[in-house]
Amino acid sequence: MNILSIDLKSFFASCECVARGLDPFSTPLVVANPSQGGGAITLAVTPYLKKQGVPSRGRIFEIPKNIKYQIVPPRMNYYVAMSKKVISIYLQFVAKEDLHVYSIDECFLDVTHYLKLYKKTDYEIAEEILREITKQTGLTATCGIGPNILLAKIAMDTEAKKYKNGIAKWTEEDIKNKLWKITPLSKMWSIGPRMEKRLNAMGIYSVGDLALTNKNILKSKFGIMGEELWLHANGIDNSVIAKLDKTPKDKSYSNSQVLFKDYNGNNVRIIIEEMVDTVIRRVRLANKQTQIVGLAIGYSKTSGGGFYRTLKLENPTQDTKIVLDTCLMLFDRYYTNKPIRKVGVSLGGLVDKTNRQLNLFTDYVEEEKEEKKNKAIDEITHKYGKNSILRASSLLSDSTIKERNKKRGGHSE
Repeated sequence: MNILSIDLKSFFASCECVARGLDPFSTPLVVANPSQGGGAITLAVTPYLKKQGVPSRGRIFEIPKNIKYQIVPPRMNYYVAMSKKVISIYLQFVAKEDLHVYSIDECFLDVTHYLKLYKKTDYEIAEEILREITKQTGLTATCGIGPNILLAKIAMDTEAKKYKNGIAKWTEEDIKNKLWKITPLSKMWSIGPRMEKRLNAMGIYSVGDLALTNKNILKSKFGIMGEELWLHANGIDNSVIAKLDKTPKDKSYSNSQVLFKDYNGNNVRIIIEEMVDTVIRRVRLANKQTQIVGLAIGYSKTSGGGFYRTLKLENPTQDTKIVLDTCLMLFDRYYTNKPIRKVGVSLGGLVDKTNRQLNLFTDYVEEEKEEKKNKAIDEITHKYGKNSILRASSLLSDSTIKERNKKRGGHSE
């Protein structure tokens, strides 16, 4: 495959410069809410300020006093409109099914089938697309090229900005000499700071360390996700853009909520636990089991963005602990330490709970104990109301389950 990973440089700040007829490479501009004073979060800074050592995500008071800059408030509607304009440029080169919109300022393009059509290499197509973005919008982009989504993305993240034209191409030959050298692990796409700490505790500090770790050890520690980590560390990614973002046809259960305040990586776990309890209970009441666990995290407006990730389980389950552990694993892997305002849990790939698929590594005595415990909890909440039996953590001030249960009605759905 020939995959392009394209990112718009300092997107919010560059948009504001374009609107004002300014050059983002020579203009000290910060996008933040000026009414919040020195504690305001900087949503973006221009490339000019980045060269001065100003981080794109920080606080106004952290900007050195000797640097002069202009603060402008964020305009999300404007950024969305600019993003759509850039997407329309991508669609001048590839069909919709060969484009995956990853975020407001980042996309993946599969140009595999367009090389013969345009009689150009993937590198030449990337050059032309980046030129058109600047010509039609005034924005600047960087691009990574690779044989799969993973390597294209990492080439873009780690190397593209080093080149004048903003393009870096990786091949499978670069896995050992470039990918494996990445350290700390959080510099690797799809490994967040929390997952990095867990891997460090195992003596794994670089992508090369991860690639050379026994796959079975990782799988025993992290389940299916451990195997995926090993595959990615070895440059293996079988994702196909045309198959991404397809809505599953099977029924699923989900629950989401917008939080009344900003949560962080510690207190949001209470919310995740409570939402898992709610959704998996619905699965059990329907006499179903889930095979696909999904977690959605939305960051606050001051930060923007978030993530939605799913994981397919080896065996269908209706066990609260398995689903919760999977959600927390997804959270640890992808969370990037930003304030959280929205949480969602989804369970799909539902199958009837009829018989059990045997597994040599499963403790069926413990599994039966969990089933009996879950059944008892379901019966109590059905008879006496949803707030009749709760986790101890639900008594903490960060919990929302009691109020949400009251709004939904005290008894079973």
